Amino acid sequence: MSTTPPFLDHALWREHLYSGGWRAASATLDVREPATGTTLTRTGAASAADVATAAAAARAAQPAWAATAPRERAELFHRVAALLQQHFDELALYVTRETGAILPKGQHEIREAIAFCRVAAAMPLHAQGQLLPAAPGKLSLARRVPLGTVGVISPFNFPLILTLRVVAPALAVGNAVIVKPDPRTPVSGGLLIAKLFEEAGLPAGVLHVLPGGVEVGEALVDEPAVPMISFTGSAAAGRRIGERAGRLLKKVSLELGGSNALIVLEDADVALAASNIAWGAWLHQGQICMASNRVLVHESLLPAIAEALVAKATHLPVGDGATGQVALGPIIDERQRDRVHAAVTESVKAGAQLLAGGTYEGLFYKPTVLSGVQPGMKVFEDETFGPVVNLVSFKTDDEAVALANAGAGGLAAGVLSASVGRALAVAQRLKAGMVHVNDQTVNDDAVNPFGGPGIAGNGHAHGGPGDWECFTAWQWLTVKDAPTPFPF
Repeated sequence: MSTTPPFLDHALWREHLYSGGWRAASATLDVREPATGTTLTRTGAASAADVATAAAAARAAQPAWAATAPRERAELFHRVAALLQQHFDELALYVTRETGAILPKGQHEIREAIAFCRVAAAMPLHAQGQLLPAAPGKLSLARRVPLGTVGVISPFNFPLILTLRVVAPALAVGNAVIVKPDPRTPVSGGLLIAKLFEEAGLPAGVLHVLPGGVEVGEALVDEPAVPMISFTGSAAAGRRIGERAGRLLKKVSLELGGSNALIVLEDADVALAASNIAWGAWLHQGQICMASNRVLVHESLLPAIAEALVAKATHLPVGDGATGQVALGPIIDERQRDRVHAAVTESVKAGAQLLAGGTYEGLFYKPTVLSGVQPGMKVFEDETFGPVVNLVSFKTDDEAVALANAGAGGLAAGVLSASVGRALAVAQRLKAGMVHVNDQTVNDDAVNPFGGPGIAGNGHAHGGPGDWECFTAWQWLTVKDAPTPFPF
């Protein structure tokens, strides 16, 4: 039995925000466990005024943080990673409960959070510019400088890693950060991160966490002292944020998912293909921006793959993921469940065949298989964000590519085939930010660029080699031995 004292201290954030330390909020937010309906905790709820206060504090604290010695900044991230590792089981279980996940998903978030911190720890020690050609007696440098304050609006589905993948590199290169986590997951998506960095020794005022709704997000986007916004969420919300931030000439990183395509060529192994499809479409109830939304299957394999998926859908248990006894947990809330169900029923009315699932009890939506899906149907055009396999038939590789690229943009895509060369030829024609040969679409690592075109976002990739580009700006610096005279 572990003797490690608990790390989660709900008294810190009970009716509090993290902004200049833990301080009382004027409103509160009850955090519900999706699987049981019980209240996990009660946090503070921010207001637009809190955003302005946090932005002023962040702007004041950021220069000293940016001037902190690189090794000191690096060591802070190693300490955060150590805290995550030390309290791994406790934190994984809490993330599982708050997000309505199965336990392996909660454990995955903690493992990836550790990886993000370790990658961020290396960033202050990287070369941060280039020596440019110049005339004798003059130095010409292009150097990377922090933007100032980065605003982060993060989602409910993988709240810890989808927040930390922005917070960690943004801090590592010398920015201050203000986080607005989704009000359904304010601890995993923000307040837990605040406690980690506070305990690791991050100076006061550099990081702020303001749980809240749309009005808080709008205030963050509108705040003049926040020159960059990073948003992960729906395409509709992303468009509004992009338009609003664009009028203010802010830098914006939008990661919006999209209707991702997984192509199964006729030489693929049926059992392996069905396994990949089930994982890519049903993991975390399909509430993943990289989920395999449109599954394009060669017509010769469609009956066998449909049969295999129906068998899996029938036998995969659905329930409280924290018990460790189920494969799928609940949808995050009633609104999202109803959105998923409406997409399924609308597509069936339009001609899709419901082969399995399509029903729910409470927030528990059964793994669902639709066949005969065609362009124009709701589940073909839009990201379902639920546990739904949408089977689309094709005859030729060219048709598969055309169907895959028929959407408004894709974050991820995959191709399954016994021939790597053929699969690669198909993959290279796909319009997606991340493409996988002989794998499903749900893939991510702490070191890969993450982003996609069209409805997937603004094409701006961060992560790995993209982080310096995302969270800093180029500055040209020249130095002369002495001033030179000019003809004026």
